[in-house]
Amino acid sequence: MYIKRDYYLQKLIRRKENGMVKVIAGLRRSGKSFLLFNLYHDHLVSSGIKEDQIIPIALDDRQYSEYRDVSKLDAFIRSKLRDSDRMHYIFIDEVQYAIKREELKNTVTTELYDMLNGLLRLKNTDIYVTGSNSKMLTSDVLTAFRGRSDKVEIWPLSFKEFYGFVGGDKEDAYEQYALFGGLPGTLYYSEQEDKISYLKSLFDEIYFKDIVERYNIELPDVLEQVTDELCSSVGSLTNASSLAHALSSARRSKMNANTVSTYLGYLVESFLFRCAKRYDVKGKRYFSYPSKYYCADPGLRNVRLNLRQQEESHIMENIIYNELASRGYAVDVGVVTVDDRSEDKKVKRSNLEIDFIINKGMKKYYIQSALRMDDPDKKSQEQRPLLAVKDSFRKIVITKTRMEPWVNDQGVIHIGLYDFLLDETVMDL
Repeated sequence: MYIKRDYYLQKLIRRKENGMVKVIAGLRRSGKSFLLFNLYHDHLVSSGIKEDQIIPIALDDRQYSEYRDVSKLDAFIRSKLRDSDRMHYIFIDEVQYAIKREELKNTVTTELYDMLNGLLRLKNTDIYVTGSNSKMLTSDVLTAFRGRSDKVEIWPLSFKEFYGFVGGDKEDAYEQYALFGGLPGTLYYSEQEDKISYLKSLFDEIYFKDIVERYNIELPDVLEQVTDELCSSVGSLTNASSLAHALSSARRSKMNANTVSTYLGYLVESFLFRCAKRYDVKGKRYFSYPSKYYCADPGLRNVRLNLRQQEESHIMENIIYNELASRGYAVDVGVVTVDDRSEDKKVKRSNLEIDFIINKGMKKYYIQSALRMDDPDKKSQEQRPLLAVKDSFRKIVITKTRMEPWVNDQGVIHIGLYDFLLDETVMDL
């Protein structure tokens, strides 16, 4: 199965031989290894690079397990750098296996970073690593590489990538995508029960085991319960305290909010969930809590809940969030304060929510996700927060329709879901 991922491939091509460690990070089984070891490998070979110039090492493979020892890894790589006149392309997959648990608690350096920095000093190395822990993307890591790392974050298949592979009617394809998500492994199976079994096994055999072993989790059942609560509350505001309260009620024993907060951090660090903070549009400040959490893949979310909670509007909102974040936008939840005057002329102040405020470079958009807007009340409800923002940036409503994009008299852009997912330029009409 060969799925094109041109968006990410071009990112690697642009970074070729730039003198930095290319850090490819993202959820396990989202396609990092395939991108590097297949798509990028084939690109290098087709451009004239010889096979012996490419040094592949998969640290999650037992064949390479001895190289989780940094000294042995360093010696192995240097033994392959025989020709100083030719560039060598070093691929290290799941590099977090070479970072000791105690080193993750440090703020700056590890043996691995020192080793890679040493290899960077050689004139014939171009280094690429993949990892499944977001600590590899923090400013601490950039400091450890002394400003010589370049990150590429990869997501599960977007709907555009998914549809490009499965083809057919786009509405039918979307329904499959909304149900089983975009993890490439699901496309190996044609039967629903096999897709479900595959996604369940990812949680049980990979994601939870990784977190439990990596962080020495003492309460793995709580980690699973926090995951279930996040899956259930996608698109809703929550925080560690409210989750702890919900778990305490379910367990009939008090749950510590600090423990829940720590486990939340681990789930985000492993790329299973993303946190969108609330931003006060008029006050220009972030709220400390509550926030929204979105699952990195709708299929994982649905199967974790045994396909029992199919709230179409929340799943659509999750998919839109993932699409925006994967396109490189910073995504926040917007809050705008409005004053309403009652019949007795008293002023009532209320907060309205904008689903997403997104930024990238000089671009900024306000976006509402609405499954449908069939009546005037629903239309007013969705547009009101957007119209309360008095600036010139684009205000957009995305609905599940095949209607052509259009702009109403108030300047709000209406875009169909399929157009939004398949055409990144449609927001700039």
